[in-house]
Amino acid sequence: MKRFFRNSFLALSLLAILGLGVSAQSSNASRGRKFKEPPPTARIEITVIHDVNGKPIENASVIFHELDSREKGNMELRTNEDGKTVIDVLEIGSTVRFQVIAQGYQTYGQDFKIEKSSLNLLVKLSRPVKQYSIYNDHSKDAAQPVPAQVQPEQPAQNGQPAPAQSQPQTQQPK
Repeated sequence: MKRFFRNSFLALSLLAILGLGVSAQSSNASRGRKFKEPPPTARIEITVIHDVNGKPIENASVIFHELDSREKGNMELRTNEDGKTVIDVLEIGSTVRFQVIAQGYQTYGQDFKIEKSSLNLLVKLSRPVKQYSIYNDHSKDAAQPVPAQVQPEQPAQNGQPAPAQSQPQTQQPK
């Protein structure tokens, strides 16, 4: 008799546990999170080179800041030895502020809208120029002659090119 009660108790316990498991699975389907597919993203490849000799600039900071996003923050990448970096997490249709900062070069920045799924950007950085100051003596700058300007050739008459007309040069302030 004890075996009968023990076996029936085990059978009832097993049925109760299985019943709870089935009911838990059916209730999770209605209460769980809804899967939301992520928006399509673009693959953007950035190449940073020197503007004079075209050599790649290694270890330049490339910073992206989404302008129309609710989230605050930015994404920063570094260029490799070929001057290249790739980002593929920016949404298509978003507006992005894009900056390139490299030591010893002028900072470059631009805002653009991502409209394609693939985009290649070439950034040519130049060395900084001397700043203009009102406290420096600029009389030497004004005394230097203005270089001659190239004029377009006159149309040929009778098979012979017409001589270029010379105009008096005037000094223009810089």
